[in-house]
Amino acid sequence: MVSPAKLAHVVLRTGQLPQMRDWYVDVLEGRVVYANDALAFLTYDEEHHRVALLNAGTTQTPTPAHSGLEHVAFTYADLGDLLDTYQRLKASGTLPSWTVNHGPTTSFYYRDPDGNQIELQIDNFDTDEELEEFFNSGAFAANPIGVEFDPDELHARLKAGEPKSELIKQVGTAVTLEEAQEK
Repeated sequence: MVSPAKLAHVVLRTGQLPQMRDWYVDVLEGRVVYANDALAFLTYDEEHHRVALLNAGTTQTPTPAHSGLEHVAFTYADLGDLLDTYQRLKASGTLPSWTVNHGPTTSFYYRDPDGNQIELQIDNFDTDEELEEFFNSGAFAANPIGVEFDPDELHARLKAGEPKSELIKQVGTAVTLEEAQEK
């Protein structure tokens, strides 16, 4: 078997192309590679486009009752980058709908102008072996959704010099699947 080398891009249908284009450029600190009235190609790295937007005239916001894509996740290099992005977006009025430590990741969920869910995250483990050890410990099976956290408190703790190893620990009450679906 031959697996793909990478996931290249995600394409979203929209009825509000300019708003969606601007939102993704802002959130991902990306740039427009190409755009016209029908579509927009956006990137934030070496790929020619990571997000494409197709002006399909669609207006219905996805709901939990719809089948299809749950969310798209973008991984940051470290906790500082993720929290700095949170602060930058917060300053411009873009707030996460949910912040949760899943165990494997520390995650911020946002809703784009069409209501699609976007996850900005970091990996909580530095190696595949550490992640596998976490999965095999039973901790993830006991709490597969994670625990919510206050992003401003986490940012303050990071700025105060608390080590990442302490900041990524799951502390708090486990979130149920039903609670997660309401986010």
